[in-house]
Amino acid sequence: MKFVQEAFDTNWVAPLGQNVDAFEQEISNYVGVNYGLALTSGTAAIHLALKYLGVGTGDYVFCSSLTFAGSCYPIIYQNAIPVFIDSEPDTWNMSPIALEKAFVWAKKENKMPKAVIIVDLYGQSADYDELLPICRKYDVPVIEDAAEALGATYKGKKCGTFGDIGILSFNGNKIITTSGGGMAVSNDENAIQKMKFWSTQSREKVRHYEHTEIGYNYRLSNICAGIGRGQLVSLEDRIHAKKSIYESYSQYLRDLPITMMPISRNGEPNYWLTVIKIREDIDLIPETLIRALEQQDIESRPIWKPMHIQPVFRGCKYFSHKQDVSVELFLKGICLPSGVAMTTAQQEKVTNTIKSCTDLRKPLDHNLI
Repeated sequence: MKFVQEAFDTNWVAPLGQNVDAFEQEISNYVGVNYGLALTSGTAAIHLALKYLGVGTGDYVFCSSLTFAGSCYPIIYQNAIPVFIDSEPDTWNMSPIALEKAFVWAKKENKMPKAVIIVDLYGQSADYDELLPICRKYDVPVIEDAAEALGATYKGKKCGTFGDIGILSFNGNKIITTSGGGMAVSNDENAIQKMKFWSTQSREKVRHYEHTEIGYNYRLSNICAGIGRGQLVSLEDRIHAKKSIYESYSQYLRDLPITMMPISRNGEPNYWLTVIKIREDIDLIPETLIRALEQQDIESRPIWKPMHIQPVFRGCKYFSHKQDVSVELFLKGICLPSGVAMTTAQQEKVTNTIKSCTDLRKPLDHNLI
């Protein structure tokens, strides 16, 4: 409230003001990069990053398949062609095996991508020691979609700092929020300055309104940036609370035919969501658990439906791991309530509801794919 009140007191409500500048600096300092650009959404940040990297009509872009659609919609905004990459089982993030397959295909077919979008899923870092050398070998830049992973680390380094351009989100469901918003972060000053120019309607630096390029209305407001600054102060406390929730669920569910989303030995996630997976040899499906929880006024959700089986992306090229990991996760995975305000009693209610229906059996609904 202090930061928001300052915005009103100084009459800087629009997408300019001290909060915007300070929020960009504070986030940059926190993740360990030189520059940040506060925008209306993480999707807007990916759009501008693709544009900066020269992605245009008919170009190819590789992207994680197991993600939210906002990771790949901007590829279509640029009239480019997405190619989806499977997950690997150890972190559920992009598979190096599948990525290498995609590059071999692209080189053979003369369809090399202009960029690779690697997603840090559910608050956990991808395995960058495996993925980045592949991208460098083919000289293709990386956009790191760390929308869900603010505060997570990989080998001691913060997520959002592994790509040429990193993407963060402050949507209402993220670990901190500006009500809606995002940020691009990078050590490339030219990238951030050019993206900033486009995000403010590409207005040239002259007195009158002069435009030589198409621009966008993508800048974050000073009010929203003030909310973000206030929330950033409590980020480490939120990560600690999320981790405690994950560990409690692990304890409560340890005797059930359920596995937790694996935690990589290479880093520390921010535990944004606690995600579980029903064991493959059990016929229980996520929908059964979701409906049982719903009857107790408890919201849960399926894991992201992979992009390569979404109707809107039908026909897009897809490269799998050794087996189709992302589809298997979708068919057996559930996101549990993970809000930082959850009480022990609320967690027990969730887990008791799950325990009450784990003896139910129903065939997999393959119509989902």
